[in-house]
Amino acid sequence: MDKALNYLALARKGGRAELGEEPVGAAARDLKAHLILVASDASDHTWRRAKSFAAGTDQQCLRLKATKDEIGFVIGRTSLAIAAITDVQLALAMVNSLGEPEKNKAVLEVLTAKAEKVKKRQAEAKAHQRNLRKGKKK
Repeated sequence: MDKALNYLALARKGGRAELGEEPVGAAARDLKAHLILVASDASDHTWRRAKSFAAGTDQQCLRLKATKDEIGFVIGRTSLAIAAITDVQLALAMVNSLGEPEKNKAVLEVLTAKAEKVKKRQAEAKAHQRNLRKGKKK
């Protein structure tokens, strides 16, 4: 669990995480929250809100084994009940680090597909920039 929480801290430091209910809701409405995380001791209302943020989209929700205090400690707050990761590669790495592939199979499939799309788009953009500089090969 520590490694997964370190990915959340890394996402926060890199500006790739939204922390708290309002920022997570805004990121989910903008379809930028690839992974919504809820603490194990968060209220059922918070879990329902997270599920409603992701409803009808391919954004994923996970309930972590960590408590609000543990997540908050890693982030640098007193407590944190809900967070979202807006970078698909970090989200995929975090789910992989949880070590429960059977339980998170559906989440892993969606995030893996998204990560492959992003990687393909990045390669196409790189090729396009190269073509602009050197001209298209014939």
